[in-house]
Amino acid sequence: MFVRELLLHFADTLISIFFMSNLSDRGFVVDRAVFIPSIAFLLSTVAVVLLFPEVSSAAFNTLQATIVENASWFYGLVMAILLVASGVLAFSRVGTIRLGPDNSSPDYSLFSWLSMLFAAGVGIGLMFYGVAEPVVHYLRPPVGESAAIGGENQAVNLTMLHWGFNAWSVYALMALVLAYFSFRRGLPLTLRSAFYPILGDRIYGPWGAAIDVFAIVCTTFGISTSLGLGVEQLSTGLNYLFGVPESGGIKLFITIAIMAMAAVSVALGLDTGIKRLSEINSFLAIALLCFVLLAGPTALILGGTLENFGFYVANLITTSTNLFIYEDTEWLGGWTIFYWGWWISWAPFVGIFIARISRGRTIREFLIGVMVAPTLFVVLWMNVFGGSAIELIHAGETTFGEAVANDQPLGLFLFLDYLPGTFYLSLLSLMMIVIFFVTSADSGALVLNMMASGGVDETPVFQRVLWTAIIAAISATLLITGGLQALQTATIATALPFSLILLGAVWGLLRSLQSDLQSSFGKASSSFDTDADVDWQSRLGALLTVPSDTTVLKFQQETVLPALTAFATELHKNGVAATVTNHISSDGSIVLSTESEVESCFSYSVKLAPQGVDASVETNANELMLPVEGSTSITEVHLASGSAGYCLWGLTEAQVIADVLAQFEQHRRT
Repeated sequence: MFVRELLLHFADTLISIFFMSNLSDRGFVVDRAVFIPSIAFLLSTVAVVLLFPEVSSAAFNTLQATIVENASWFYGLVMAILLVASGVLAFSRVGTIRLGPDNSSPDYSLFSWLSMLFAAGVGIGLMFYGVAEPVVHYLRPPVGESAAIGGENQAVNLTMLHWGFNAWSVYALMALVLAYFSFRRGLPLTLRSAFYPILGDRIYGPWGAAIDVFAIVCTTFGISTSLGLGVEQLSTGLNYLFGVPESGGIKLFITIAIMAMAAVSVALGLDTGIKRLSEINSFLAIALLCFVLLAGPTALILGGTLENFGFYVANLITTSTNLFIYEDTEWLGGWTIFYWGWWISWAPFVGIFIARISRGRTIREFLIGVMVAPTLFVVLWMNVFGGSAIELIHAGETTFGEAVANDQPLGLFLFLDYLPGTFYLSLLSLMMIVIFFVTSADSGALVLNMMASGGVDETPVFQRVLWTAIIAAISATLLITGGLQALQTATIATALPFSLILLGAVWGLLRSLQSDLQSSFGKASSSFDTDADVDWQSRLGALLTVPSDTTVLKFQQETVLPALTAFATELHKNGVAATVTNHISSDGSIVLSTESEVESCFSYSVKLAPQGVDASVETNANELMLPVEGSTSITEVHLASGSAGYCLWGLTEAQVIADVLAQFEQHRRT
């Protein structure tokens, strides 16, 4: 009965979103120009794969083979550019720019932040490939003989190449672009915002909608195929440990169970659901890693880790650009190019999620945290598990090595058979796999919901849960009918056009960062203190008062709006086209902007921003769309280059005009 009611509610919701003219009556926050085309494209693509599985699989495989043959050099070039760009930005002058107002602080602690970005990024991959990939590269290397002397170093180095700095540079730059334009420029946290320097206000039209639709499709297919592959590993583990048959019904049950847990996590929200699960799994991963390290040949593992990491860093550029052009091997397409395409195709999902949790960090802190910390953990994990597995092969366990190479999902469980407490370690590993998949699925649902609602993440619970149902339905359908491989190949193929999009977004970011450095960014003008007639006692009292949201809106309406209107009127008198846009009734903001064909346009916005207060202070946060619950609003100044980092609250109309004049003068002089 419960399932039937849930399905009816699900169908009723889709019908409402597609056909109701006023969705707000039902509490939905949906961008119909993005949601409807996305659902239509997803359903039609899945239908094609289901109706014509052999034809679609052959077509996608041909497409992938063509890409490997003709565009491998381009993938290698893109990855090299992104890696170098990340390092340059991290240690350049722009590294001090904060992703948010200059006076902001990180929303999450360092451990919580790293746990969430790691769980969403590659957490499940370590469970799947931590043992299998180094063993496969050792026994089936790209060139040379199997299990050759010195092959251990190459095997682990190739694994670190696929999971290390290169992969995280893609995520880092995509997330940086989105976080910068969202938290510094006030744009919605969706993929379209990355193209503001290129498209301008056209991101709010069909072009922007098309970009978000593309991101939703890539993200949904990527998560669905990964979920399907993870279900395969869980099914294999259950069969190996408990003799559970690997049937379609069992796999369907696992899929539904995982997505049900993901739905609960999404319903609980980012702080209660995703954050807590990510922290739990981080502790479990560290505990399992330490146990394997201590139970195995500890000195050998640590020595090998140091040597392999040194080799990896010293040869990072050459291994990243090694395309085996002069070698007769098909290894590159099945591994390196596959990984490059996978990371790029996942960039919209992981990038938006990392951006969402990174507000308040500097660019340098952000890039180092996203690239270095996960890479170091990946290096340790791959060396501990992969190095230990290779050492078993050296010790004569060749049957183990071949079994892992032939059945990669089973690799972790086969490896744990050689450790004390095998059964309990296997149960722990199964738990970690489930949690990693839940965190990937719920963070994916969170991102999909944000993209489909114009960047808003505070939406009705059922709307957020809706995306977990969509992911589950696609994954379960393709898993049972055998269409996962074709869809996975299609997902990788989308990386080719998206790599061009990503390069364009990075170029736009560099332009905007250069503008930041050239402006008087983050500096309040001295005009505040130039009004000799100001009642300084009243001004001081205003500064020491925590205003309610109603009072702030009244200040916007009665002080800021007349000031900006008067300034715009004076600009008109002097032949400068200027407009004042009043959004007080919607998001509380007011925007003054000029238009010019001979110079850059001037923009001066006064927006509402959260101001943390003591819990005892009563506020009416439901009246406004505030980013943080339990906070009141301040009137923060935003320029064309982003947040100026100061507040106008308590000023007179004359002082507001003086501040606008000072900023306009600075704009004309730069």
